[in-house]
Amino acid sequence: MSARCAGLFSRFCRALLQLAGWKVVLVGPPGPKAVVIVYPHTSNWDFIVGILARYAIAIPFRFVGKDTLFRWPFGGLFRRLGGIPVNRRQSTGFVGGLIEAFDKADSLYLAIAPEGTRKKIDHWKSGFYRVALAANVPLGLAFIDYSRREVGIEAWLSLSGNEAEDLAGIRAGYSNKRGKKPEMEGDIRFR
Repeated sequence: MSARCAGLFSRFCRALLQLAGWKVVLVGPPGPKAVVIVYPHTSNWDFIVGILARYAIAIPFRFVGKDTLFRWPFGGLFRRLGGIPVNRRQSTGFVGGLIEAFDKADSLYLAIAPEGTRKKIDHWKSGFYRVALAANVPLGLAFIDYSRREVGIEAWLSLSGNEAEDLAGIRAGYSNKRGKKPEMEGDIRFR
């Protein structure tokens, strides 16, 4: 897509969000590589709002999704949108592969929903944390806040490796964000 077409498409996506009552909030990434977590994730609508926001801010985010989403009839579309399938049923070395991808790439922004599902869970999956630490990249706190009708990224964290301290920072960043179904929001902690 040419730069002019990309600019027009970005404005179109921003206008669609505005028409739906959404405001895009963005503190730009501090560098060419980052892991971005998206929380809370409680509804299928999160994907639509998130994809529109991705194109509205014109940052080429890739995203991780369960492999079953990448089957026919939508698999090709999800891949073209930047999706990377993950098989959560077995250990495949996926985290190691992502770390290697960061090492090889000049630029990579990777979005992950740490809850791993839209259902209520009592802990997050820790893969995003391990990838961000090992790749030594900042962690973006992306959100889709239905209470304010805002979507975006407000904060970037440099992880210390002290899990309790880092999770406290993440909790603080999301303390006033609410999903479409707040009762389905997962606890911000690891197993």
